[in-house]
Amino acid sequence: MVKTFILEDLDCAHCAAKIEEEVGKLEGVLKSTCTFLTQKLTLEIDESKAGSITKDVKKVVKKFEPDVTVVEQ
Repeated sequence: MVKTFILEDLDCAHCAAKIEEEVGKLEGVLKSTCTFLTQKLTLEIDESKAGSITKDVKKVVKKFEPDVTVVEQ
């Protein structure tokens, strides 16, 4: 299953790389790609973990970029 998040006001390419790496370590995430230019975070996830992923993603993003708004597509 693929989930996409818009990271509104993401302004740091280095932070995007850290977010991608950290989200990739979350339980249930098979692949994580954060594209700084489009401000998108795309995940391939295990469908059984889909319910808890959004909360965990928001927590990771806020850790590196507190001013970013995470919008699930």
